[in-house]
Amino acid sequence: QVQLVESGGGLVQAGGSLRLSCVASGRAFGSLVLGWFRQAPGKEREFVAAITWSGDTTNYGDSVKGRFTISRDNAKRTVYLQMNSLKPEDTAVYYCAADPYQWTSNWYDFDYRGQGTQVTVSS
Repeated sequence: QVQLVESGGGLVQAGGSLRLSCVASGRAFGSLVLGWFRQAPGKEREFVAAITWSGDTTNYGDSVKGRFTISRDNAKRTVYLQMNSLKPEDTAVYYCAADPYQWTSNWYDFDYRGQGTQVTVSS
């Protein structure tokens, strides 16, 4: 089992930055594929980013490429999402997810998911 706890959400003006963190407890963190997803009110959940266990490969959703960066610190059992040049359309609940086996951008493929943290970007 893996427990995921997100933090770092909040209210920021358009053009600003936030860094989200997700701390994992449970099974070996270093073996996990980690991802971030988001869901805005009335919209489907959207893939944001993912990173392999080693951190040498990343993948991003088209809407965040060039603005967001995913990274991980295996010693701290933490995955980060650095969000720059934020836009009002980035407003959503952001979720951390983990999976021990699959390299995927599908929410339902991740075995473990956090409770989410709210990010609100004002115009």
